[in-house]
Amino acid sequence: MLYELRVYHCMPGKLPALSKRFETTTTKLFEKHGFRQVGYWTVAIGESSSDFYYILGWESMEERDRKFAAFAKDPEWVAARAKSEENGTLVASISNTILM
Repeated sequence: MLYELRVYHCMPGKLPALSKRFETTTTKLFEKHGFRQVGYWTVAIGESSSDFYYILGWESMEERDRKFAAFAKDPEWVAARAKSEENGTLVASISNTILM
């Protein structure tokens, strides 16, 4: 089993909008595409209160690549992302770590 730690470093003031997108859309689409969702977090005390953390579980890198590719092309995701970013980009950068 592999675990993927993803950290989204949000644009100033955009963490609430990103959290809302995950809450209302992203997690449901992850479920639709068979992602194993371990958990989601924001920073209460630490270096950046603009970061959004989450962990996904995968059987293999092949599974990860296949499922992320399908998710990225999903018309519902493409539309939801575009709508959520009508007032500007939410994420400045992403840090990604695969843990074994």
